[in-house]
Amino acid sequence: MTWYSPSPVARDLAPDLVTGWTARIEGTHRLVPDGCVDVLWIDNGRIVVCGPETAAWSFRLPRGTEAVGVRFRPGRAGAVLGFDTADVRDRRIPLEDALGGRAQRLLSERLGDAAPAARAGILEEHVRRWLADAPAQDDATAAVASMLARDPATTVAGLAAATGLSERQLHRRCTAAFGYGPATLRRILRLQRFLGIARHPAAPVDLARLAAAAGYTDQPYLSRDCRAIAGSSPRELIGR
Repeated sequence: MTWYSPSPVARDLAPDLVTGWTARIEGTHRLVPDGCVDVLWIDNGRIVVCGPETAAWSFRLPRGTEAVGVRFRPGRAGAVLGFDTADVRDRRIPLEDALGGRAQRLLSERLGDAAPAARAGILEEHVRRWLADAPAQDDATAAVASMLARDPATTVAGLAAATGLSERQLHRRCTAAFGYGPATLRRILRLQRFLGIARHPAAPVDLARLAAAAGYTDQPYLSRDCRAIAGSSPRELIGR
């Protein structure tokens, strides 16, 4: 995505953030769910919290729109921003709905007055303040995110056994932290694993081998998830 530039976050923020990013946006773009929550500033002054998605979604902004954002790791944003993540699933909300009007106003003013090169650091500075007042992530959901990152084929029963919870208890806590249950998170992370493998320069070109490497039982299973989550075939998704 030539309009979008990811950047590493400060080391002390890495346990909570996947990445920072800047963008110069033009036209329509389509994004695939990744289990994360983004907080982004747009140069019209808006600051938006993008909740976790269950399916790909498209957005359009005027030519030359500038934006800067941070991406929270799966399960972390709710504790930091003070909401039940299920309440923002498939939604984009103003930051003030989570942290209040003062937090939105202060950050918007600072970012609007800053040089483009300084904006990422300013946003990270504010995230650091939010983290100072935030509780730690729930141990069980942190373990789920870690296990699924290592092996997206881990079953819900396996996750429940590893965390010492019943499947019902696990579903309730995952829904509050991730916005949906562990089975949905597993599907989304497995599709992202497929994309990461497929876009590597040394990746096999055979879809069946790619599907197996990503943790799918077979290629048709991969195709069904691509259609359901990304709205396209595996080949179309890789190309996009």
